Amino acid sequence: MKELVEVIAKSLVTCPDQVEVTEVVNGNSVVISLKVAPEDMGKVIGKQGRIAKAIRTVVKVAAIKEDKKVVVDILQ
Repeated sequence: MKELVEVIAKSLVTCPDQVEVTEVVNGNSVVISLKVAPEDMGKVIGKQGRIAKAIRTVVKVAAIKEDKKVVVDILQ
C-alpha cells in the first residue's frame, strides 16, 4: 500500500523527488504518512480535501482485500 500512495502522490506533484512515504505496521492496522514539498500540498489535498479523500478511499479499498485497517496522514 505504501507503493500505491507513492505512485499516486508522485503523479500529482511538480516535485516528485521530494515525495516521502513511510509505513508503520501495528498488528492489523497500518499508518501511512505522506510528506510532500510545501508548494505541492495544495495539489495533494485538493479543493475542500477532495483529492486527499480520494487517495484515502483508494487505499482503504486496497486494504480491505488484505483485511487491514489503513490510515493515511498527509504531513507538511
